[in-house]
Amino acid sequence: MRKRFSDLVDEHIPLIEEVFPWDLAEEMAQNPRLLLVDIRCPDECRLLRITGSIAVPRGILESACDYGYDETVPELVEARDRRVVVVCRSGNRSVLAAYTLKVMGFPHVASLKTGLKGWNDYDLPLVDAEGHKLDPDDAERLLNPPIAAEKLGPGVA
Repeated sequence: MRKRFSDLVDEHIPLIEEVFPWDLAEEMAQNPRLLLVDIRCPDECRLLRITGSIAVPRGILESACDYGYDETVPELVEARDRRVVVVCRSGNRSVLAAYTLKVMGFPHVASLKTGLKGWNDYDLPLVDAEGHKLDPDDAERLLNPPIAAEKLGPGVA
């Protein structure tokens, strides 16, 4: 039987830690060594992000967290003993990425539950590519683009 994306996410949630936005905000204030890893696509990261997060697209995550690859991100490789929280737009891709990091030797990894959508819903700050704080309503529009009809699937209008 074919699995859907949501099935994969649901299967991996029990295998990783998730942290809510308000808990992450508190943890960030208390732990300056915490590393936020934004695994969204580069175009998404350019639109908005959490200040201080590093962009490591999920497509290169495995090679980014090991030495010896063109995609290696030294800050991530060297973070194995640190608290790492993975973020994405809605908290789904980050579940799979957190699981991957856990398997690759990151024992203190978590996924941001509800993703940047939940972060914004809780009125926590997001910035644009230049570091300017975004209005939460503008961020909401960027985080919820309309889905093209052909991407909804057959019979859905």
